[in-house]
Amino acid sequence: MPNIRQQEKRVRQASRQRVENLRWRSTAKTLMRRLRDAAEKGDATTVAATHRELVSWLDKAAARGSLHKNTAARRKAQAARIVAGEPAAK
Repeated sequence: MPNIRQQEKRVRQASRQRVENLRWRSTAKTLMRRLRDAAEKGDATTVAATHRELVSWLDKAAARGSLHKNTAARRKAQAARIVAGEPAAK
């Protein structure tokens, strides 16, 4: 446990930031799952809308530091492959 006031403050801040970062990462995963589900069903309008929402979310998450920029780029590329209908790599 910290015994200096500034350290106590940093612990509080880190805790809040951790929860906020978790929200951004979790929502990105949820949007990716929705995109996969829509692609499996073959609904083009839903796929397009979900893909647009996912890319926007990933860009915002990377800009605020919740996701590393390369992680966001990799997930956007994965999403583009899903939209294009390419089979998943194993």
